[in-house]
Amino acid sequence: MNQPTNKKEEVIKITKDMNLGEIVFKYPEAAEVFTDYGLHCVGCIANSYDTVEMGAKIHHMTDEEIDEMVERVNEAVNFKE
Repeated sequence: MNQPTNKKEEVIKITKDMNLGEIVFKYPEAAEVFTDYGLHCVGCIANSYDTVEMGAKIHHMTDEEIDEMVERVNEAVNFKE
């Protein structure tokens, strides 16, 4: 099984109630996952105000899609996948 590759080797937990802009600033690899799911506001001024869930809901994502996207973001951030 892959191990986290971040500096402290701790598992990072991204949640849907976290600020979108802060996530992308701190973990740039998350931006690609968000855009793959159609959440293109990662480069928009709104990202500093919206949580992941708020941004996703604006883009008409279902709860299941949001959960899947957050899971993929966590994989990207922790395992560089």
